[in-house]
Amino acid sequence: MPFSNRITELLGVEVPIVQAPMGWIARSQLASAVSNAGGLGIIETSSGELDAIREEIRKMRTLTDKPFGVNIAQAFVRDPEIVSFVIDQGVKFVTTSAGNPERYTEQLKSAGLTVFHVVPSLSAALKAVECGVDGLVVEGGEGGGFKNPRDVSTMVLLPLVRSKVDVPIIAAGGFVDGRSMAAAFALGAEGVQMGTRMVSAAESPVHQNWKDAIIAAKETDTVFLNRHQSPALRALRTEKTTRLEFDTQTNAMAEFGRALDLYFGGDMEASIALSGQVAGRIDSVRPVREIIEEVKREFFETLGGLAEQYLD
Repeated sequence: MPFSNRITELLGVEVPIVQAPMGWIARSQLASAVSNAGGLGIIETSSGELDAIREEIRKMRTLTDKPFGVNIAQAFVRDPEIVSFVIDQGVKFVTTSAGNPERYTEQLKSAGLTVFHVVPSLSAALKAVECGVDGLVVEGGEGGGFKNPRDVSTMVLLPLVRSKVDVPIIAAGGFVDGRSMAAAFALGAEGVQMGTRMVSAAESPVHQNWKDAIIAAKETDTVFLNRHQSPALRALRTEKTTRLEFDTQTNAMAEFGRALDLYFGGDMEASIALSGQVAGRIDSVRPVREIIEEVKREFFETLGGLAEQYLD
C-alpha cells in the first residue's frame, strides 16, 4: 500500500522516513541510499566542514535523482553565511535544530524552502510554529545525539505536541521498525526519523566496530550525559561514557576531541559514540533499502492486524 499524507506531499517521498542528520555520517553515501529507497536522505552541516558538505551535495546529485534535504545545526555551525550556503545548493527541504527557530526560518522560507524545526519540548514546538515553520521534528529523549538536559520520552512528548499544533510532525527518538512507526502515527506523527538504525546500516560510513557495538548493545546500554550542561548527550555505554555518566564536573562535549578516530578508525574509547536506546533492538547490519522496505511492510501489517483484531 502507498503512503499518502502531508509529509509525503511536502517532501516528495514515497515513504515518510527521514534519516537523521548525524555529523560526518549523514553524507552522500548514506543519504543517497535512503533517498533511493524511497525515504528522505539528509546531509549534515554540524561537522562545520562546509567545503566538504558542498562536495557531498554535488555527489548526491550524481547518486540519486530523488529528493533530499540539508540540516542546519545552529549551535555547531559558526559560518554566518550558512543560510545563503544552503540556498545556493538548490535544496528544497531544510531541518533546523539546536537553536532558535526565529534565526533562520523567515530567510529560508522566503527563498522557497520547506522548513521543519527540531523540538524537544512543547514550548519549543509552540515557538517554532509561531515563527512560521512548515512542520516539526518532535524528538524524544530516548533518541541518540544531542539532547535537552530535561529530557522527556517520545511517548509523552509526541501526543502532547500533537494536541497543541496542527502542522505536520516527524517523530524522532525510538523508531526502528514498522511497529514503532505505527505507534508514532497513532500518537499523531505523519513520518518518523531514524538515526541509530541508519548508523548501523550497510551503507553507513562508520567503522564496523561502532556497528558491532550497536548490535551487541542491550536496551540499557546507552547513557545520558551532561544533565548539568547543555547540550546533553545520549551515547553508547563504553568505559569512557560510564565514567562520565554521573560526573557533574566534566563537560562531556570536551571528550569529542578524537571523534574521527572513533567514527572511522574504530577506537570506541577515542570519543563518544552517540546512540539512541533503540540500539537494544538492532541485531544486524542490513542495507538501507531492505530496512525501509521491511519497515513499510511491517507498518501496514501492524495497522491491518489491529484493525482485524479490534474493528472486526
